[in-house]
Amino acid sequence: MNQATAKQLILHLNNTRQRTLELVNGLNAKQMMGEKLTTVNPLLWEIGHVAYFYELWILRHLDGVNSILENADALYDSIHIAHTDRWDLPLLSRADTLAYMQQVLDKVVEKLQQPDVSDEAIYLTRYAIFHEDMHTEAFTYTRQTLNYPTPQFSLTTPLENSYLDIETTTADINKALDSDALIPARSFVLGADKKTEFCFDNEKWGHSIHLDTFQIAKTATTYAQYAAFVDAGGYQNSNYWDKEGWEWLQKSKLQCPLYWQKDGNTWLIKHFDQWQIMQPNAAVIHISWHEAMAWCRWAGRRLPSEAEWELAAAGNPNNAEKTRYPWGNSAATPQRANLDGYRLQTIDVYALPEGDSAFACRQMLGNVWEWTVDTFEPYPEFKADMYADYSQPLFYQTKVLKGGAWTSRSRMLRNTWRNYYGADRNDVFAGFRSCAL
Repeated sequence: MNQATAKQLILHLNNTRQRTLELVNGLNAKQMMGEKLTTVNPLLWEIGHVAYFYELWILRHLDGVNSILENADALYDSIHIAHTDRWDLPLLSRADTLAYMQQVLDKVVEKLQQPDVSDEAIYLTRYAIFHEDMHTEAFTYTRQTLNYPTPQFSLTTPLENSYLDIETTTADINKALDSDALIPARSFVLGADKKTEFCFDNEKWGHSIHLDTFQIAKTATTYAQYAAFVDAGGYQNSNYWDKEGWEWLQKSKLQCPLYWQKDGNTWLIKHFDQWQIMQPNAAVIHISWHEAMAWCRWAGRRLPSEAEWELAAAGNPNNAEKTRYPWGNSAATPQRANLDGYRLQTIDVYALPEGDSAFACRQMLGNVWEWTVDTFEPYPEFKADMYADYSQPLFYQTKVLKGGAWTSRSRMLRNTWRNYYGADRNDVFAGFRSCAL
């Protein structure tokens, strides 16, 4: 069993590493360092950190070997190296960084190919792959933040090639989707089941809660829906913003969402280094929690709680069993969700009916991370995993997002996944769907 899993993990290792390299291909030395901003890392540091994470947890932790680099901890330990110091470290050259990355990868693959590969090695490798997957999402929004060109992702497998078979310019327009899904009151188990093959510490463990009847939008909020708020003067009216949100808006000096600008009467949206005409039915993205909350006040709506979102995605009106994905328990496909980055942007919210949840909510995985109203907090049985700083430093300081975005990797997502960002983050791939009051 472990050998079959190990072979699959080797494929994932090579796939996520290919994505990492594609996201830095073509960037010059100055771009690899980038601007010193609080929301991004220097890419030269970050790709080395990804390799370091594999080495630290799979090679050094399990085998007690020394690092390939004598000063690896001083260069790449993100827990002990302050964010602002990462631009000033004596980093390896690009060529040497790539060589270090390859050396670590080769050693991890060699370990996985051993006939007696352990359960712990399997677990740690999967953890590290997901860690790199999360960083490739960060590499992608870094390219957007720093105005770098649109990345080019290769399609190398039949599954990936099937992304090209989806027509994203015409949607399954179904006005029934403009209504809310009615979710009756019920008890619901929030969080991951203890039989789950893999999950992160903040998903542990499933616990029963009661939810009153609620109504949730069947689709994510679109550009057109959000533009109506902007055009109605929503960014100039403090009545739609709470105190913290209004202070954030005044400090940011935004008159509209980040990456928006008007050309006459037409809204343009910046996509990496290019301005494009707004696609009205596409899911709005790069929206902060403050902005989502303001839109809801203007529209007479509200954000769902984390539990409401998860019930709408994983629940079933006919029984109490949860599903791993909105459409069931079978793996994601391009016909079910806009994931894995190959479409390079959000798509029409009416598209991909095969991905509907049992409550007829569409695209609850993929397209955009969806803000919930909740602050990120530990579940009752929380206990930190081996990477103790994965969740704990962000408890009580960030907001919960669910569902994944167009750039998220399908292999790591499920309905119980919890993402978390500060309420001010409008640079990440976040949007929202709303609930009736």
